[in-house]
Parts: sequence; C-alpha cells; structure tokens
Amino acid sequence: QVQLVESGGGLVQAGGSLSLSCAASGRTRSINVMGWFRQAPGKGRELVAAIRGSSGIYYADFMKGRDTISRDNAKYMAYLQMTTLKPEDSAVYYCAAGQRVSIVLTANAYEYWGQGNQITISS
Repeated sequence: QVQLVESGGGLVQAGGSLSLSCAASGRTRSINVMGWFRQAPGKGRELVAAIRGSSGIYYADFMKGRDTISRDNAKYMAYLQMTTLKPEDSAVYYCAAGQRVSIVLTANAYEYWGQGNQITISS
C-alpha cells in the first residue's frame, strides 16, 4: 500500500499563486506516475498535471503556462506550483499516484489518493 499526504491549498485572490506538495510513503517503489486531479462541485475529477519518473510531464490545457509540476524521487515527494489562478480553478485538489508506466488522464487509472485539499480563488 501507498499513503499520500498533501499539504498546501487554501484561499487566494484571483491572479495569485499557490503551491501544493504530496508526500508518498509505504510501497513507494511501485509508483510510476504522480499527479494532481481536481474536482469542483457537481463535476467529475479532472487531471491537472502529472509526472512520470523524473520526466514525462502532462499539463491540462486549462492550466498550461500557469502551473509547474516536479518530483523528488529520493524523497518520494511531488510538487505543484500554480500561478495566475482564476475563480474557475476553485476545487478540491487531490494528489494521485499510479503504477502504470504511462500517464493516463482518467482517475480510475490511479490506485492511490491523498485526502484532498480545498483551493478557493476569490474574484
């Protein structure tokens, strides 16, 4: 089993920045891909960004140019920095980790999930 613990999130004004971090523990060697999904009320979970190993990065179109994902494999940590945030970015953000060797966009491809952190962007 793998446990994911997230930190970061909160309330910021539109145009502001936020950073999220995710710490993995347990059977971390089984993890190939780490990323963040978000879920707004009444909507499904959508992939924001993901990273495979030390490279192989995916950014959702709605966040391109506004976010940076990175990973420290030695510490089993992943990081997501988001800038120029908009009110429509408000959602619960979940760290996810998966065993698949490729980045998959759907939530059901990821075996492990963090507790989720609320991010609210005020206009």
